Amino acid sequence: MRPLVFRFLRDQSGATAIEYCLIATGIAFAIIATVQGIGPQLSTKFTAVNNSLK
Repeated sequence: MRPLVFRFLRDQSGATAIEYCLIATGIAFAIIATVQGIGPQLSTKFTAVNNSLK
């Protein structure tokens, strides 16, 4: 049992997956913040285009 625990503690293959997950989470938060910042401006533009087409 002891060698199994030591081998588990030395195995770092899961660390890479966690790092990629953290990077993806950071990118997702950046995208969400950007969209929320630009959202009202885009809504105004789409409303203006919609009104000009009517």
